[in-house]
Amino acid sequence: MSHETAMAEGGFWRDTGRTGIGAWIFSTDHKRIGLMYLYCVSGFFLVGAFLGLLIRLELMAPGPTIMTAQTYNAVFTVHGVVMIFLFIIPGIPASFGNLVLPIQLGARDVAFPRVNLFSWWLYAIGAVIVLTSLFTGGGAPDTGWTFYVPFSARTTTNVSLAVFGVFVLGFSSILTGINFITTIHRMRAPGMTWTRIPLFTWSLYATAWVQVLATPIIAITLLLVVTERILGLGLFDPTRGGDPVMFQHMFWIYSHPAVYIMILPGMGVISDIIPVFSRKPIFGYKMIAFSSLAIAAAGSAVWGHHMYTSGMSDMGVLIFSFLTFIVAIPSAIKVFNWVSTMYKGSISLEAPMLFALSFILLFSIGGLSGLILGAAATDIHVHDTHFVVGHFHYVMFGGTGFAFFAAAHYWLPKYFGRRYREKPAIVGWVLMFIGFNILYFTMQVLGMEGMPRRYYDYLPEFARLNFVATVGSWIMLAGVAIVVWNLWRGLLKGEPFTGNPWGGASLEWSIATPPPTENFEEDPVVTHGPYDFKGAGVP
Repeated sequence: MSHETAMAEGGFWRDTGRTGIGAWIFSTDHKRIGLMYLYCVSGFFLVGAFLGLLIRLELMAPGPTIMTAQTYNAVFTVHGVVMIFLFIIPGIPASFGNLVLPIQLGARDVAFPRVNLFSWWLYAIGAVIVLTSLFTGGGAPDTGWTFYVPFSARTTTNVSLAVFGVFVLGFSSILTGINFITTIHRMRAPGMTWTRIPLFTWSLYATAWVQVLATPIIAITLLLVVTERILGLGLFDPTRGGDPVMFQHMFWIYSHPAVYIMILPGMGVISDIIPVFSRKPIFGYKMIAFSSLAIAAAGSAVWGHHMYTSGMSDMGVLIFSFLTFIVAIPSAIKVFNWVSTMYKGSISLEAPMLFALSFILLFSIGGLSGLILGAAATDIHVHDTHFVVGHFHYVMFGGTGFAFFAAAHYWLPKYFGRRYREKPAIVGWVLMFIGFNILYFTMQVLGMEGMPRRYYDYLPEFARLNFVATVGSWIMLAGVAIVVWNLWRGLLKGEPFTGNPWGGASLEWSIATPPPTENFEEDPVVTHGPYDFKGAGVP
């Protein structure tokens, strides 16, 4: 049954008394809200990818290439804001979390459906405010996505409106986190004990706590930036008794935990896909679940490693460096358990599994390069160079980005009732993987050689590798285009996707395709674990 047919026959349409777009934007059905998030974040991903291409075209050769220095500053700022706040942070939790989490728990919806809809509206309003800032006032912000003071307090570009947009987006994240925590605690089906919760939902649970506890800090910080710009209070101005380093502390107290808001859901996706395509129960279920909580907790205490060059005391450096190495341990537990799950498994190399395997390799490279940045002795040499840019993209796009595409290939056919073509998906994956490594590994080499980040121009000795990196971006974006086109065409016009072709054992694979409005015809009683394929009757 196609997406359109499902909607015509009731499908996952919840009656709002409206038709057309109103039936979507006023719906409290978690599946519709998840799809609205999905459409939005996918659109912003394409916008951010296009801006990234413009950055690489400018850096293809020394000197001016396609834009001025001021335009370049605006482009890399908007690229960062769009990718971080409009794609990566809400990408998996808000879209696939809404689509999958209630069904995996055996619930008919989230705990607070209207709050869920309100959180989407806040996301949409925040996005509109951010986009409006690009074309009003003094022009697009040019501070970088971190909005560092004193520059963000003094620049004449439209920083205030962009910062306010991100402020609004933060409340969307907080409400989503509250909703997920309550849903997991209060709406599990009979028999759905804590040790039968799928690991994707466990990852969303850990993420939700970070969203609820850390996001208010960035909201307050951004509000202070706007106050500083409008009232000139001197909060971050050392000539008036303020402290610009205080802003860095306040920003990174949120933004490093935010890295785990971005990556933990991706880890959950991988934890659900690996056992299904290895035909084996997950190895070390309890440790993977515990490691998600450990990452969320320990990751909230390592923000200082972004600030080794800001004048931190030796003891401060020692403590933050030690904690940074500690937080790598639960991440390593996940990687070892994923590999152990595949050991002697009957591995099926279909598109979701290929993206999942890419995640493991690329995230591992990103994590190991992160240890170089976590050790102050090496960090001070590569701080604010292209090495940091390469590391960040290995974790965020090599990790979360590839996990997003893994989730799309794994779950979306379930909700649309049609599937993509396998060969174009694999071709697109190959190009993405090759292009990604050419682009971002080259950036890490450039950083080791001393090329600073955020610079419009560079010395001639960096020209060759910058050209190589730009070619890598073309290959990667060609792969992205193939994957996106194949998914879009397949989900609308592809072959029917019925039953449980992947052979999953969690609850979303036990219901009709596409899921009915209330998810379950009758309340399920859970009698087996999410990776107990024999107990679920999966061959």
